[in-house]
Parts: sequence; structure tokens; C-alpha cells
Amino acid sequence: MKIPTPLFFKPDLEDAALRWDAFYAGEMIDRPLISVTAPRNGSIIPPASTYYERVFGDMEDLIERGLKVGETTYWGGEAIPHYWLTFGPDEIAVFSGGEFGWKGDSGDTNWSKPFVNDWAEAFPLSLHADNPLWQRMLDFYQKAASRMGGKMLLTAPDLHTNMDLLAAIRGPQRLCMDLIEEPEMIDRAMQDARAIFRKLWSSVVQAGQMDEFGYYQNFYSMDGAAIMQCDFSAMISPSMFRRWVLPALEEEAKIVKHAIYHWDGASALVHFDAVVHSPYLHTLSFVPSDNQGTHWDYRFLLKRIQEAGKAVQVWGTPEEMKRLHPELKPEKTFDQVTAKSQSEAEELLEWFVKNT
Repeated sequence: MKIPTPLFFKPDLEDAALRWDAFYAGEMIDRPLISVTAPRNGSIIPPASTYYERVFGDMEDLIERGLKVGETTYWGGEAIPHYWLTFGPDEIAVFSGGEFGWKGDSGDTNWSKPFVNDWAEAFPLSLHADNPLWQRMLDFYQKAASRMGGKMLLTAPDLHTNMDLLAAIRGPQRLCMDLIEEPEMIDRAMQDARAIFRKLWSSVVQAGQMDEFGYYQNFYSMDGAAIMQCDFSAMISPSMFRRWVLPALEEEAKIVKHAIYHWDGASALVHFDAVVHSPYLHTLSFVPSDNQGTHWDYRFLLKRIQEAGKAVQVWGTPEEMKRLHPELKPEKTFDQVTAKSQSEAEELLEWFVKNT
């Protein structure tokens, strides 16, 4: 176990690190793991940077704004000061030969235009070392680490890897047909996708000096931590998931050490058994579909996940967290809260200690 590198914006990091370690061990010190942020007393938090700004904006200005966010935010409980350094959900597809699509009315989002017309001609899939956006990302990590190191952490990119990567470069509809008509091509494509993950992770870790300063992507650790996901899983059968997606997810989780699985939408729950019985996915973060309720409405599902041995991530307002708290096992719950003020955040932390 590495000793945490002190962070200027997190003076109580040593205590927070102990609680993170207890959580990973399935234990609890005196309350559930809680990440609660709020404006620091008397401060106004500047707006976070957007995908578009990080792709096209001035890196030095964006880093300076990120430092201002770190300075003006109260990082309560196990919240870790961090900067989200990601260019968009399909950035890895772009690094592998794709092109970002943008639309003026699409808000802060983007996508990769599919480019694989024939798998045989596309192999081997790989990160393109000369891709301008990949070079920009590594440069961004290096500059940010030199300015932010010892103050706040850099997150990993948006890890839409494994079959999400294939969906981005081939197109979801065509990929669905490939799974049935050309499964041997998918075997090979998934092997390449897994190699891309390994290369991407090692490159980002080195550029961001994460072994020195620490890892954060909703999870914190000095050893490694990240969010795993496969949104495309909602479109495939359990047997397909076990053949192609689960082995890749588990390999990724072993590489990053501490993995939280982003479980997107009720349609993905068809893979419940495979996910909850994986020994490598520590915490499940279920995201209800738009307008499909809050975590309170899915508390029965959260309980089932905990009964299967997994931890859960839940979020909401302070009052929603207080309401949900008695329903869940505290040693297997990671609460994430945005409070209106530092005093509200501090009151919530005290409430959880008194009511656990």
C-alpha cells in the first residue's frame, strides 16, 4: 500500500485514504464512504470546462481554470480534488482512426464517425501515435500534471473501450449484425480493443504522473482506479456479453486495480448475474435512464446488488441520501453528493456519523 501523496486542496487526504482503503476491504470506520462537494465558504466555483474547450481551447487557460475550481471547492469526506481530462465519450475511437462529429445544438457532447467498412481491411486496430488529438491529450496530461501535481489529481479519459469502441468505429447497427454473421471477426477485433486499452492506460498514467500523485475517477487510490463501462451491452444477449465483453472488462479492471462499473440504464440489467458475480468489479454504479426515477426508486435493485456481495454508488441531494441511508449496507455504499454550501456539507458528514 503506497503512502498518499499530499494534496494542497485536500489537507485531510490521509484520513480520506484510510476510509477508501477500508471501503475496498469491505469494512467501515464510522460511516459510509461519502464524497461531498460544495462551494468553499465565501467562494464562487467557476464553470467546469467543456469537451469542446478541452479539444480546441488554450490548455494553459483551461488548467488555470481547473486550479481555480480546486481552490474554490470544499472537498468534504472522501471527495478528492480532481480535473476531468476527457475530450468526449468516443475519444478512443478517434485516437484509433476516427473523426469527431460536432453539432451546434447537441450541447456539450460529441461522437465519433464510424469508419470501419470491412473488418479484415481495418485490422490491426490500434492507437495512432500520430493522431493530432491523441498527441494533444498526452501533451495536456503532461502540462496539467506539471501545474496541478500535488494540488489535485487528473482523471483517466472517458474509457468507452472494449465493445463500446467497436460500436463507435463500426456503427452500432452494423456491429449488431456482425456479432451474428461474423463472430470470428469480433473475436479478433476485441483482442485489438483490449490491446488498445493497455496502451492507452500505460501512456496516460505516464503522462499524468499518476503513479506519483495518485489516481482518481470517482474512485481514489495510489495504486490505480477508474470507471469501467460498456453501454453497448444493452443491445446484446447474455451469452454475447460473457463471450466478448466480460473478459475485456475484467482484464481492464485488473489493470486499473480498483474498478467501479458504470451500469447504464435498465436495459443493461439483463447482464445482472454476470456483472455481480465478477470478482474484479468492486462497485456498481447504476444509472437510471432519463426520466426513469432516482436511486430511491431503484433501492430494491441496490439491495440486490449488495446482497450479491457488491458495493453500490448512490447520489442525490443531502436529503435524498439521508432517506436512502437506512435502506443500504453502510460498509458497501459509496455516497456522492453535491451540497449547496460548505456548512450543509459538514452537517451531512456529522449526520452520517451520528446515524450509522
